[in-house]
Amino acid sequence: MIVATTLVSVLGGTSTDAFGDETDNDTVMASGIPASLIEAQRTVREPVTGNPRIIRTHVARLPPATDVDETKRLRDETTGETYIVTAVTRNANPAMTQPLRADLKRTGRAA
Repeated sequence: MIVATTLVSVLGGTSTDAFGDETDNDTVMASGIPASLIEAQRTVREPVTGNPRIIRTHVARLPPATDVDETKRLRDETTGETYIVTAVTRNANPAMTQPLRADLKRTGRAA
C-alpha cells in the first residue's frame, strides 16, 4: 500500500528532429496516477579533493498496474517537474501485489 503525495502522468513516445536524431515526445500515455514521490539526499566525498557533495535522488511508488518502464518519463501534475525513469522494480510477495518502485532523475519543469 502506498500513501499518495501527488498525481503523476506517464509520458512516452519519440520522434525524429530535423537532424535525424531521436527525441522524446510529451505524449501523455496515462494521467491522474496516484504516487508517492520522495526526494532523498546523501553526502559523498570526492575521491581526489575530499570535498563533500550532496547527491539528490528521487523515488516514486506507483500502483502495481501502472505501465511504466525505463523508456517512459513521469511528470508531477502538481509541480510540473519531469523525471526520467532510470529503473523500475517490484518486491516479490506471494500474499499481495506490491507497488512499483521507480528510481527517477529530475530533468526540470515542463516547457
